[in-house]
Amino acid sequence: MGRLEGKVALISGAARGQGEAEARLFANEGAKVVFGDILDVEGEKVEAEINETGGEAKYIHLDVTNESEWETAVKESVNSYGKLDILVNNAGISIGKNVEETTLEEWDLVQDVNSKGVFLGTKAAIPAMRESGGGSIVNISSIAGLVGIASAPYVASKGAVRLLTKSTAVQYGPENIRCNSVHPGFIETEMIRGILSNSEERAKRLAITPLGIFASAHDIALAVLFLASDESRYMTGSELVIDGGITAQ
Repeated sequence: MGRLEGKVALISGAARGQGEAEARLFANEGAKVVFGDILDVEGEKVEAEINETGGEAKYIHLDVTNESEWETAVKESVNSYGKLDILVNNAGISIGKNVEETTLEEWDLVQDVNSKGVFLGTKAAIPAMRESGGGSIVNISSIAGLVGIASAPYVASKGAVRLLTKSTAVQYGPENIRCNSVHPGFIETEMIRGILSNSEERAKRLAITPLGIFASAHDIALAVLFLASDESRYMTGSELVIDGGITAQ
């Protein structure tokens, strides 16, 4: 308890799944949390549950491809809680197609959410973090941002997140603004639950995971918590891989 005491966090894509786990954990660790999504009913439910259990959280509608909505989200954080210390760029989508199968519209959609969304969130948050004397940005990439898999638009978007993270770290380190990326393997969340419900596909993925299990959303949230907290104060531009050993092979 209290690892984020006194800090204010903004998390995107947090109405369910991994982002929801992060919002709940951050609030439990003492942060005041503003979290956004386009799933308003689910987001408002999570907000109510966090506040009912003693946390402090506020849900806002946030389409991460919309610059003005990001600006509003940052203003809401500062107006509600006085500052902004942490940004978690969590929102993401996946379309698992190869190059020839992917339409231009699908390509643009994945880049808009996964890559442009991180850029817009980072751009909006940096001035507020500068006013706070520094901060921590945590970008959710993927093992697909480290190695090639047969999902062209997703791999390209997550690779972009990885290197944007390093660029941000180099540019803003002198202002005490840190930026790190998280690279999960297979997680039991809504985004890949359809794939994992197929017993053959599930077995294939377990077979290439040395630990022989899938991660939970809470497993990833714990890593994000570490990067958001002062415990990682000397880490920036780093990649935290949480994949059960997949990329070690």
